[in-house]
Order: sequence, then structure tokens, then C-alpha cells
Amino acid sequence: MATRYDAVIVGAGHNGLVTAGYLSRAGLKVLVLERRYVVGGACVTEEIFPGFKVSTAAYLCSLLHPKVVSDLELPRFGYHIFPKDPASFTPLPDGRYFFLWQDSQRNLAEIAKFSERDAGLFSAYEDFLSRLAAVAEQTFTMTPPNPLPRSLQDWGTYLRLIPSLLRLGRKDLLAGMKMMFQSVRDFLDERFESDVLKATLATDGVIGINGGPSTPGTAYVLLHHCMGEVGGKRGLWGFVEGGMGGVADALRRSSEAYGSITRTSAPVARIRIRDGRALGVVLENGEEIDAAIVVSNADPKQTFLRLIEPPALPEDFRRGIDHIRMEGCSLKVNLALSELPNFKAYPGNGPGPQHKGTIHICPSLDYMERAWDDTRQGIPSREPMLECCIPTTYDPSLAPPGKHLMSIFVQYAPYKLANASWDEIRDAYADRVIDILSDYAPNIKGAILDRQVLTPLDLEREFGLTHGNIFHGELSLDQLFFLRPLPGWAQYRTPIRNLYLCGSGTHPGGGVTGVPGHNAAREILRDWRKLK
Repeated sequence: MATRYDAVIVGAGHNGLVTAGYLSRAGLKVLVLERRYVVGGACVTEEIFPGFKVSTAAYLCSLLHPKVVSDLELPRFGYHIFPKDPASFTPLPDGRYFFLWQDSQRNLAEIAKFSERDAGLFSAYEDFLSRLAAVAEQTFTMTPPNPLPRSLQDWGTYLRLIPSLLRLGRKDLLAGMKMMFQSVRDFLDERFESDVLKATLATDGVIGINGGPSTPGTAYVLLHHCMGEVGGKRGLWGFVEGGMGGVADALRRSSEAYGSITRTSAPVARIRIRDGRALGVVLENGEEIDAAIVVSNADPKQTFLRLIEPPALPEDFRRGIDHIRMEGCSLKVNLALSELPNFKAYPGNGPGPQHKGTIHICPSLDYMERAWDDTRQGIPSREPMLECCIPTTYDPSLAPPGKHLMSIFVQYAPYKLANASWDEIRDAYADRVIDILSDYAPNIKGAILDRQVLTPLDLEREFGLTHGNIFHGELSLDQLFFLRPLPGWAQYRTPIRNLYLCGSGTHPGGGVTGVPGHNAAREILRDWRKLK
């Protein structure tokens, strides 16, 4: 007789593994199915070059929620993170450079090189963002209420927010409300005059976003990236030991320690539904698996438009899913290097501070705006914004002795091209990216031993990210909180009984947070107890 599970989870991305961890700890019999050969979804480490362990897609960690880390005992299962210091390095075309550090006094001295006025304002800016992020973070682990309250639970959620909002004070509350609707350019222009400071900060407002620095709502995306912490310091990012797969591996070991089973190379072809209820899944090889509960870690379009036959869903729901904006605009280049880049603005081949922070190739907001303007015409940015990291400066085990890895996150690269296909221009555009980087680090071309290029089309093919969108749907105001993935369906349940969502297409959205998986597990267990 075939084994029957209490819960089967479609996709072993980090949120699926988080859900498995919580459900297995609650005593459920859990099976996690992953279509790739490795767990983690886009949060993986792969040996794509011999001897090099590459964080193929996701490359930095900060947003992984402390509650998830604690509840699932991740340090016990091998999770460790190296805090970045400096936080960032921005070389400029005129030979100057700009660092941001963990130490606030060093930051003020660095900012003062470009603007004494901005140095005097920066601490207040950081304090404001910290206060706002502390309140916003409280909503992360909430199950969103319905936009129009339907129950006492909905009203209770709204009421729980009031004390925190009142503690902000009138000035912060009004500024925070304004920030939700602002562009990151307007938000920063109101506060600073130094172009390099604004450009460095603005990168967090447009990373992975189908919009430029003047696009309304990008100020919220900046705030979204300030909500995590490393080593107790808010807004700080770091490198996971063993690469980003270290997160997924710890989550897998954590759930399996409580009885969860994980199967790789097990692609799901269809979710089985009868009389409006999920009954299990069918794999691509025809194998049927029965389960009382089905949980999808795939994005909403993959879940409802690919894995479920149309008659099983209300037409207005399918139409709403179809209209979720999920257009990717980012490209990833992974490089195996024989030596570190030698920057003209801060020379040196030995590991130095210029190699240990996020390297921003984006000297101004206007540069960033021009990059976005190209994308609106359906062409990859001719002078793209580059966010580069060298994880081997913290974790040498990721590469052979004396060798290094560089991750380049490229903005902007539209999924839909006007006059070409990504398969035609992939390598030529990667060459352009390296040309841009070599303007700042002339030795980089000669240092490249191998490279991998992941266009938005490749991200869709390889990782199942619809249209290459790394967040499972844009982080815009009309696609957040109780509107994510759709109004009325933000509580991790779906129109199909016993079918749930746990991925980044649900609240609170994208990034390696684990929070959608945490929240979904809580709602699943509430329903499970009622069934029992």
C-alpha cells in the first residue's frame, strides 16, 4: 500500500524547508519534493566550476528571521554567517572611493569626505530607518488580515498594530507613511546632497525591482532591505559559511531530525484535486503521492497556472493570478578568478577592505536612472548597475587555494527583449558587463578562469522563477501585505481546500527570510488542530 503523508510540500526552496521544519516538529508526517538535484531553490551552493562552490543565485544573507533561526535550531545544524565589514565599497570613475562600515564613526568620517552636511545628518537617518524597520518587522510574522475585516481575528491584527504605530510618534509616522509611496530618489534627495552616498544607499531600493530610482514605491524596497540583521546589528548583511546552500542544508537537516523526508530530482507535474479539495500530487514520472495537505513553495503563477487544471479554480481567481506583475529584470554573472580585482581607486591584489564589502559599480543616481531607461525600451542596460561580492575573502573553502569567486548581480536586464532573445545575446552582454567592471579593475579580464551567466530566462528555466522574478512577484504597494498574492487570499490558504502557499509570493515577500514558510506553517497547524 502506498505511503500516505500528512503534508506534502512542493519545492524545497528555503521557505518550503522552513514549513517542513515547523510541521515535522508538530508531529506531522512530511514529505518535501524538489525538482532539482539539490535543495534550496534559488538559495543553493553548487560546484559549477571544478573546485569552486558557488552561490549560484542568492548570494548574501541578512533577512533570515531570528525566530526561524532560533525555532529551527539552525546553528546546531551548521548555519553560520560572516558579517560583512565594510558593508560596501563604491569606486568612482575619477579615482575617488567611498566605504560604508559597521562602525558609525568611520562612516561619518567617510561621508564627510564628500559632504560635511551629510555626515551630520547620517546618524539621524539611520536611527529613523531603524525605528521604522522595527515596526515594519512586527508585521512580517503576522498573518495579514483581510483588507475589509471579516472576523475578530482580522480586527485583532489591526488593533495589535496600533500601539507600535503610536510609539513611532507623529513625525516618524507621517514620514514613514510618505516613504511607502516615495521613490528612493525623492526619499534620499530630501535628506542628502552627496551623489555617491545617495547612489550607494539607493541600490537597496532597486535591487531586483522592475523600476528605477525615480519609480514610486522604491523607497519601501530600501526599507525592506533594512529589516534583517546579522550578529544583532540591523541592516547588516553577511556571507553564509559554505555559500547560500548552507542555509538550505541546515534547514533540511533541521526538518529531517524530526522525521521529515526530502526527495530531490522529483518534479511535480500536477496537484491532485477532487471536489475542491487537494488530495496529493502526481510526479512527472507518473507516481501518485497521497497527502491530507498540499503546500506549494512555487510562485503563485507556477502553482495555479501550471500545476492545477483550470476547471479547479474560480475564473476570477485565475485571472487575478495571471495579472500579478512578475517581470524579472536582473542578471547574474558568477566568476571563478585566479586573483582578486585590482581597483584603480583603491589598488591592491591582496585581500583588503575593497574586496570584503559589496562592491557597487554605480557612481550616481543619474547613472542608475539611465540604466533603467534602457530597460524601458526593451534592451539590457548599456551601462548597468553592478553589485559585486567576493565571498572567498571570508570563506576561503569555497575555492581552491589562492583562487576566488566573484558574484555580479546586474541591474537591469529585462526578461522581455525588444529585438533579440537572451539565448542570442547572453555571452555578448556578459562581455559588456565585464567591460564595465574592467573600467574600475583593469586586471579582471585576465583573472577570469571561468564564468556562468544566468539571464532572467535562465533563472526561469533553472529555478522555476516565473519570468526570472527573484521575489515571486514585484514588491510594489499593490502586491504587499494583505494584497499578496491577491486581495482576500493573503492568509496562505487558497480556493482549494487543504492547499496552501508558503513561498515568497505570499506576505512578507521576497528575500531569504523564511518568514512566509513560518507564517504558512502556523496557519496550517491551526487548521490541522481543527481537523483533529
